Amino acid sequence: MFRIVLIILIGLFTTVSYRTYAQPDTTSSITEEFSLQDLEDFLFTNHPVLKQINLLSESARASVTQALGKFDPALYADFQNKYFGETAYYNDWSSELKVPLWLAGADLKVGYDRNVGGFTNPQSRTPNTGLTGIGLSIPLGQGLLIDSRRNTLKQARAMVEYAEAEQVQQINSLWYQAISDYWDWYYSYRQFRLLEDGVRLADTRFRAISAQTVLGDRPPIDSVEAAITLQEREMQLAQYSVEFRNRKLILSNHLWNENEQPLELPEHARPTTVNVKDLQADDQLLSQLLELAERQHPEMMMLESKDMQLSIEERYRREMLKPRLDISGTLISSRRNFSESLPPIYDFNFGNYKLGMSFAFPIFLRGERGKLREVRIQQEQLRYDQVILGRNIRNEINTTYNDLSAYVQQLRLQIKSIANQEVLLAGELQKFDLGESTLFIINNRETTLIDMQRQRENLIAAYQKALAALYYKAGTRTTESLQQQILE
Repeated sequence: MFRIVLIILIGLFTTVSYRTYAQPDTTSSITEEFSLQDLEDFLFTNHPVLKQINLLSESARASVTQALGKFDPALYADFQNKYFGETAYYNDWSSELKVPLWLAGADLKVGYDRNVGGFTNPQSRTPNTGLTGIGLSIPLGQGLLIDSRRNTLKQARAMVEYAEAEQVQQINSLWYQAISDYWDWYYSYRQFRLLEDGVRLADTRFRAISAQTVLGDRPPIDSVEAAITLQEREMQLAQYSVEFRNRKLILSNHLWNENEQPLELPEHARPTTVNVKDLQADDQLLSQLLELAERQHPEMMMLESKDMQLSIEERYRREMLKPRLDISGTLISSRRNFSESLPPIYDFNFGNYKLGMSFAFPIFLRGERGKLREVRIQQEQLRYDQVILGRNIRNEINTTYNDLSAYVQQLRLQIKSIANQEVLLAGELQKFDLGESTLFIINNRETTLIDMQRQRENLIAAYQKALAALYYKAGTRTTESLQQQILE
């Protein structure tokens, strides 16, 4: 029976030794730290999504340029000529330079007309030299305070602020996702290393106990139990090695080079080292974030920009309730050369003019009143959105801070528990050397210690993700950007 046990032990020893040492040990090669600063440098320099987000404000500014096009001067010209049966019926030429003015929605017009011929309408007939005119067209009713041109331009400018706020929001979201992936990678890395240490300890104990069993100092059952523990830890390590590689690939999604080519974290990369003593919950930080969120949270600023747009639209719709009354006046002259001595009839003066007026007013104004009511309903809905969003943001910041505080307290307790468990394990090892304990208890104590250490790393990662979420909920990214926004 003893020989059979020895054969089994030798087989287990050989198999475990092969599995343990057939894999290359890469621990010593992992010396390069990949920090959050490195992640930030890669992401904010080369990430194509970030470049796409930056196009939001460019698109909004292009809309402003497009709206400004309605104020561009425009040149018009028209020519009509009819000659039939050796008779010149008419020869009409009209041209005009129209310059839209911001003030009062007026248009400045400079024109030249030459309408001659035997059958030309007498009211539009001009001298052979033609007539030059300079005049204004002004709306005295509808369109005096604001018209469609100014309405479109003002809303386009408000849209720039909306796009910039949306840009900040999307950048914050992208950065928050990157940080979350970073700390997931950190946790998987720390788990892998702790389990790797556990496999190394189990392998060392298995070898020592197997040697003692061969010499007869230990019962064969201890070697079997040590081998089972080693195999269980190896299986667990194999499982989490896949998790570690997957998390590394997920984090690599945020890494791009200057040629917009995807990058992957090298095998030797390791996450930053965290000093647990630096992890704390600061009430002053909470008050600063609450104040910042109230003043310039990007989602609130988006709603404020939307409110500005609706205010402009509401003003325009009120203007549309007025009757339309447009007047135009033009001073005309047929003089081409002002150095000539000609009668005043040829000059620009108040004796040579054209006047015009147009009036329109819908009787019931149902269309205009309906549009105005619709805009005011949207304003009311937006006001409720602002109230709800403001409260939600404040509550999310407070709840996230509460989670942060809870993680700090749990970490402190976990560190104390780990220290106590290490004392228990050390005492149990001494008793085991004296023959007063069993291998089962040693393995159980050691497994519990590894699990507690893994839980500590899980709390560290959860704390860091909660801290990132706290900044994200407040509408900022980091402490440095927070301080900059406070100074602004």
